[in-house]
Amino acid sequence: MAEIQRGDIVLVNFDPTKGEQHKAGAEILKKRPAVVLTRNSINRVRRTVIVVPLSSSPKPAEIFAVPVPSAGPDSVAVCDQITAIDKRTRILKQLGRISPQDLRLIEQGVRDALAL
Repeated sequence: MAEIQRGDIVLVNFDPTKGEQHKAGAEILKKRPAVVLTRNSINRVRRTVIVVPLSSSPKPAEIFAVPVPSAGPDSVAVCDQITAIDKRTRILKQLGRISPQDLRLIEQGVRDALAL
């Protein structure tokens, strides 16, 4: 797999290693695309990256679901579900790249979700 970079769309296995009994509330439990948010200097030296999951079926109540058309016509970034993952065990493959405009929208959505 090529070097993981900020803005990459990757397929991530979000299933917990110890099974669904360890799921907490509304955590994502399946394989789905996600966008890498971590800066490249960190991506080169750390085993983990920070990602925001993508979805194609957001619920209307998800106020932090940001439309990102460069990931697909119905894709949204679920900005309140950011998480750190091990890039060697959780990333299954690289799928593409998000547009710079959509990356800025995701950044704003994360800032809003975290009140930054």
